Amino acid sequence: MEIIYQDNHFVAVNKPSGLLVHRSEIDRHETQFALQIVRDMIGQRVYPVHRLDKPTSGVLLFALSPEDANKMMQLFASGSVEKRYLAIVRGYAPESETINYALKEQLDRVSDRKARKDKAAQPAITHYQRLATVELPYAVAPYSTSRYSLLEVTPKTGRKHQIRRHMKHVFHPLVGDTTHGDGKHNQLFRDQFDCHRLLLSAVGLNFKHPVTQEQLALIAPLDNSFGQVMIRLGWDKWLHQLTI
Repeated sequence: MEIIYQDNHFVAVNKPSGLLVHRSEIDRHETQFALQIVRDMIGQRVYPVHRLDKPTSGVLLFALSPEDANKMMQLFASGSVEKRYLAIVRGYAPESETINYALKEQLDRVSDRKARKDKAAQPAITHYQRLATVELPYAVAPYSTSRYSLLEVTPKTGRKHQIRRHMKHVFHPLVGDTTHGDGKHNQLFRDQFDCHRLLLSAVGLNFKHPVTQEQLALIAPLDNSFGQVMIRLGWDKWLHQLTI
């Protein structure tokens, strides 16, 4: 796992798809977690300040002390951190859209069994810009071809599975999403591109360092599996433009 930034207060890594951030009751069989791996890499305890879903790759930031973790979590909570994601979705999405759709908190059956189940939906806002489209000569019923869009997504709030749930809400689910996506299109990408992952990656994290006040722009290049899909779809130019 590549370290993309480190100082006396924080360390950021490029988390691969399929890796949990920390131990979870939901995935008891998992034996590797980003938190423990980073701790062992740098030889000291680290503290998570935000989360990425297990199937999502990209920029993952840890603090090196509880005090710094608290400062950073306050930045996230205040909306002062800009998060950029790259996503491939089903269909031709509009050129740009701001999805303002409240989301009910998703509770895990095991770890959240004592949590309140009657909480009101929480405000959730996601903006995206369409970068490219493609039509493929592969039939997905009831259509004779299949269409996809490449999006740059900037969530303005941080609800659980927000991007995945919002894109499903506007009928452009993420390719590879086995929970909120379209199984027929997921299967197409497995068959035609040998792609077995969620096509969502956190490519950028921009914020003002809460200690040094330096403006940071942390960038995580796409991994090989996502990059190969981009090349096969003719979108290889975006591999460079979105990681600078």
